[in-house]
Amino acid sequence: MQINMTAKEITMKVVYYGPALSGKTTNLQQLHALMNDHCGSLVTLDTKDDRTLYFDFLPIEFGTAAGFSVKLKVFTVPGQVMHKSTRKVVLAGADGVAFIADSQRSSASANAYSWRDMEANLKANGIDFKDFPKVVQFNKRDLPDIKSLQEIRDSWGDTPTHPAVATRGEGVVETFRELMRALYRSLDDKHTFASKFGVSEEAFLKGVLANFGSRSAS
Repeated sequence: MQINMTAKEITMKVVYYGPALSGKTTNLQQLHALMNDHCGSLVTLDTKDDRTLYFDFLPIEFGTAAGFSVKLKVFTVPGQVMHKSTRKVVLAGADGVAFIADSQRSSASANAYSWRDMEANLKANGIDFKDFPKVVQFNKRDLPDIKSLQEIRDSWGDTPTHPAVATRGEGVVETFRELMRALYRSLDDKHTFASKFGVSEEAFLKGVLANFGSRSAS
């Protein structure tokens, strides 16, 4: 979290992480499509085969807390193994992560590699992985030969997991909402966010999710 006292701005950064083609960019595209005028332009840098090379950047501005403007920056990382150094750079200064996994059984090893890679890169950036706010989305629930939700919950234990079909927008807002909830609680624990800026968890979530209309309903 960055605080600019002069401009009275609070800026937070979240990153969508995961293996190549798991649906990270699709999640951001869906979020962007659902936003109103509070959302900035979605910037995408692609390779010739249309995979995200560097990152997507989605600035969102919402509400105020104690007279401060609260802004959110949303990034994705390139999933290909060769871009590990870029992923580390993008993770620097992150306040929370949404890990986008592929539900297909054939993608289990890629999911596992990417998760370990994320853990290593967070630690390399001096971020405590254990207490870091993170949620997991299991995308592509519409494809054949996918892991059951019970298998996923048994494997991931206490880590929050959410099913999704990002191409249809299913589970996209729900994943984002739970990431925002985890982010708020982490900031409140570490920086007494509620008392310093006069915004409750309920007000914070309402301010963020108001941009999505009915899709943000609990």
